[in-house]
Amino acid sequence: MKRYPRDMYGYGKNTPKAQWPNNAKIALQIVINFEEGGENNILHGDNASEAFLSEIVGASAWPNQRHANMESIYEYGSRVGFWRLYDIFKELPVTVYGVATALARSPNHVHAMKSANWEIASHGLKWIDYKDFEEKDEKADMNEAIRLHTEVTGSAPKGWYTGRSSENTIKLAASTGIFSYIADSYADDLPYWTEFSDNDQLIVPYTLDANDMRFATPQGFNSGTQFLEYLKDSFKTLYQEGANGSPKMMSIGLHCRLVGRPGRFEAIKKFLEFVNEHDSVWMATREQIADHWKKNHPHNRFERPSNMNREKFINEYGGIFEHSSWVANNAYDLELSHSHDTAIGLHNALCRAFRSAPKEQQLSVLKAHPDLAGKLAQAKRLTAESTSEQASAGMDSLTDHEREKFTQLNLAYVKKHGFPFIIAVRDHNKASILNAFEERINNDGDTEFSEACKQVERIAEFRLMDLLP
Repeated sequence: MKRYPRDMYGYGKNTPKAQWPNNAKIALQIVINFEEGGENNILHGDNASEAFLSEIVGASAWPNQRHANMESIYEYGSRVGFWRLYDIFKELPVTVYGVATALARSPNHVHAMKSANWEIASHGLKWIDYKDFEEKDEKADMNEAIRLHTEVTGSAPKGWYTGRSSENTIKLAASTGIFSYIADSYADDLPYWTEFSDNDQLIVPYTLDANDMRFATPQGFNSGTQFLEYLKDSFKTLYQEGANGSPKMMSIGLHCRLVGRPGRFEAIKKFLEFVNEHDSVWMATREQIADHWKKNHPHNRFERPSNMNREKFINEYGGIFEHSSWVANNAYDLELSHSHDTAIGLHNALCRAFRSAPKEQQLSVLKAHPDLAGKLAQAKRLTAESTSEQASAGMDSLTDHEREKFTQLNLAYVKKHGFPFIIAVRDHNKASILNAFEERINNDGDTEFSEACKQVERIAEFRLMDLLP
């Protein structure tokens, strides 16, 4: 069974109405990453010094050595940058991504965070990259991070963000069953649900673009002004979308050692002034956003086509193409994903199977369709789908004259083309169906075969719309 595990569709064009408190047009969320004291360092039991997100862009790790310059840059974050940020945010709702070992080495900072009623989410045990870790080792670090975080702060974290994560990170965090949200995703401007076995896990996506880490990366921000303008433009777009009825969430990522520098800090002050010029802004912690989403947008599970076994899939969708379960059987072998769990997505998969079949098989689908207002309809022997479809266009209430007209056309059409006249009746009424019948009966064979196949696909689309989102 070929299945693609990524969700490339998300909410699609119809995003949910966020319903932020007080009808806010945007939910604004500030993250302060507290990593200082949790970075790679041989003092911390690591094999080398830190080489990531500092003023030394492109730095390399020093194996088995301390890197004095790197250490002092991180120390600036905790000694100066944190308090600079604390002064302007202490009265505002903020989420801290706290590396557990960094929190353990900075009790005064933890006290300040708690005094300001900031949410302290977990940023893992150490500020390291998990891409090459064995799953069991990453899980062990995660469990230790939770234990140490609880010991240091007095309560277990409600949010999780590894940052430099592996393909197993979200699954492992979800398996703990303790997190109100997980943030190791950049996939959306709104929270969204994921499913892991019986566990429904909320994801509150984070950001790497509205993030001061770009001061420490190639082609990033060179000045506070660039950062400020980027934040303002991001806010404007999302605020306008909210004003247009589609409220979103904006996350901003900050690091004490980066934006805490004087030449960058002014950008944050000016951005807050800019935000204060707007009404209908909900500033919230990530935990508050998660709580709101759970209350107003609880997860709704349904049986996803991409998760079904073959028997169930064919049983559910084998009749979408009239009496032709082979279409569903062939579609099942395609690379299905969450994108195919919608009416449009699954329709595409079924149509691919139908279109790639030999003409003889396609013809068998056409022949499986009943005549319009024919003998089967009169004898009430149509499928439930066909009965409903024909009734929707008034084909179940023909006058004697209309019925005779359709009977004559049916006979002439089948004699000429070798299959019944097929039309997606939900797109029509009796008059337009009759007009199409009289026009199409004069088509040549290839033209009419092509048109009939298109109509079969359209009928299938309507049927799936009755079953799936």
